Amino acid sequence: MDATSSKDAVMADYDLSKPLQAGAGFKMGLTNYGDQHFSLFLRKAFIKAAGYSDDALSRPLVGIINTYSGFNPCHANVPQLIEAAKRGVLLSGGLPIDFPTISLHESFASPTSMYLRNLMSMDTEEMIKAQPVDAVITIGGWDKTVPAQLMGAISANKPVLPLVTGPMMPGSYRGTRLGACTDCRNNWAAYRAGELDMEDIAGINEELAPTSGTCGVMGTASTMACITAALGLMPFRGASAPAVSSTRLRIAEETGHNAVAAAKSQVLPQDLLTSASFHNAITVLQAIGGSTNAIVHLLAIINRHPQLTGTITLKTIDDIGRRTPLIVDLKPSGDNYMTDFHNAGGMLALLHTLHPLLDLSARTISSCTLGDLLAKTPFKPFPFSLSIIRPLTSPLHPSSSLVVLKGNLAPNGAVLKASASKYRHLLSHSGPAVVFRNTADLAARIDDPDLDVTEASVLVLQNIGPKGNPGMPEAGVIPIPRKLAAKGVKDMLRISDGRMSGTAGGTIVLHVSPEAGVGGSPLGCVRDGDVVGVDVEGRRVWVEVGEEEMRKRMVEGVEREMVEEGRRKAEEMKVGRVGVRGRGYRWLFEKHVNQAEEGCDFDFLTARDDRDFTCVVSAEVWQGLGVCEGGVEVVPPRRDAGGGRVVEHGCLRALEGEFGEDLRDDVVGCVETAGALGVGGEEGGDDGFVGAEGGGEESARVVLADLEDAAFLAVCAG
Repeated sequence: MDATSSKDAVMADYDLSKPLQAGAGFKMGLTNYGDQHFSLFLRKAFIKAAGYSDDALSRPLVGIINTYSGFNPCHANVPQLIEAAKRGVLLSGGLPIDFPTISLHESFASPTSMYLRNLMSMDTEEMIKAQPVDAVITIGGWDKTVPAQLMGAISANKPVLPLVTGPMMPGSYRGTRLGACTDCRNNWAAYRAGELDMEDIAGINEELAPTSGTCGVMGTASTMACITAALGLMPFRGASAPAVSSTRLRIAEETGHNAVAAAKSQVLPQDLLTSASFHNAITVLQAIGGSTNAIVHLLAIINRHPQLTGTITLKTIDDIGRRTPLIVDLKPSGDNYMTDFHNAGGMLALLHTLHPLLDLSARTISSCTLGDLLAKTPFKPFPFSLSIIRPLTSPLHPSSSLVVLKGNLAPNGAVLKASASKYRHLLSHSGPAVVFRNTADLAARIDDPDLDVTEASVLVLQNIGPKGNPGMPEAGVIPIPRKLAAKGVKDMLRISDGRMSGTAGGTIVLHVSPEAGVGGSPLGCVRDGDVVGVDVEGRRVWVEVGEEEMRKRMVEGVEREMVEEGRRKAEEMKVGRVGVRGRGYRWLFEKHVNQAEEGCDFDFLTARDDRDFTCVVSAEVWQGLGVCEGGVEVVPPRRDAGGGRVVEHGCLRALEGEFGEDLRDDVVGCVETAGALGVGGEEGGDDGFVGAEGGGEESARVVLADLEDAAFLAVCAG
């Protein structure tokens, strides 16, 4: 554009006789003052304080998300990555502007970083929407950061280019290579067993994280990086180049260049990402023996996508696993580190190896298909690469590094990383349960010399799920009782509704759903001595308790929760907080987080609004409580043809007799939630609504819009 044309374009911004056209870049999403010309005038005045010219402001504007924090050593290189990415944007004719969002690190997040993942996704989404950017580079790395950014970016639906910080280099102690955090856990277990002394464990601590960057094994951070590359959103080598390498900076510059191209072509994530993209990502997840956390994150990411929500489930992940071999030899499923994976060819080598199992029609951010991109970038295997990334004909395991289990202990599913089991016979095992009610109970009793436990026992930890803790902490790696560890026991069957670090290993059943913290959960009903078992081949996890006894325990559990809820409300009355379940973000989290099989996202953030029927009380529990003589039938909601929004609420239908006063007296009265549970068409304020039809006749319908404030009663209706 010549000088005259440029000046005319600037003057046009002040021409009040012409309405401002919806613009790109700097003119996008003007602040609402009721006068669009004034909004643009004010925006230009303030941005010029930073020294930008009108020419600069006319360029494609690329936002760069800055997640640097002094509390996040995994992101220590973010300032350097920002500068390199800016260089790429400028060289390609764009204008880069960085802005901050939340930064998360597991070791510096209480109670757990997973508790804050959804908050970060909201921050990311709203800041992408708020800033006038044509495309955005999301710089992240640590475990929950990349999923949070992808969730937010898909919801915001502007061109997105993830740039990860990269893995750290391995350390060394007395000639043995070390890497966070598989070796953190293995060496700590050895220390607990008395195999290492204090001097050893202190020396090891100095070498576990010798550089900045994410964990140097195939943990959650590296898993999500590989998945992001498989989705076609970033350069292949971007998944594995070390954080402290010059290659990492060149990848950042390349990302800046790609961002300008994406800004011009407006390749939107909701158009780019298809079921083929996610099937490829799941294939990679299984082939690398990736983190179990990635299952939760993938489901959350997918359920932000309006066209894909609900179409890819735990069953999809298990089905793809059955035909995908584990071929990457990295800890915790193998022996090596991310630097080895990178030096073996990284994602380029892996995708070429997986070529027959991939959908090559999937699109990439470079506007070509995955097949075209692989054809342009051939890879020739060499001896070292074949030792790290095995041929399909010579895998570490033939299939299913990650498996999905179901059964009467986990009706809605559970997951297990079979490839990380240390004792393979435990993949088909049953034994007496040793139950811990929560992490405090675990800490108090796990090393008690009098604990009634043997290596054949099954360790069960309850109440560490999404709602129960809250935040679903990585406490699923229940420690081996010290008296057994001292005898050389390295692994036991362990079951919980929580998570474990992607760097951890063992025969550990995780993400049991419904979680124990939801009333009526089978997991919450397990007691010491119950026989609990798992059969990976049959994809089953069970507890040997009869249906009648289980129903009785569920009712007892609900009644116990009602008493505890009443006690809590009585305490709140003393301080003037009647009916308040909590405050701030914790209240929001406990009220709206969904279960593991849905991604632990907030119901109001998913593309399919699940608030209308997140949880209901099961018919068995209602009948056990005597709410209605003949019991009730659970009627699910009816959704639109695309499976999206609810067009008719779900309900509980009386089979015989009436709900009437029984419902109010036996449930509402006990838990003092009349404000949230009205009857006869009364509104329950902001928290809920119950409408009754039919005047209490046999066909009476009680429509439930929100039972969240009685969540201690709820079990999933499915």
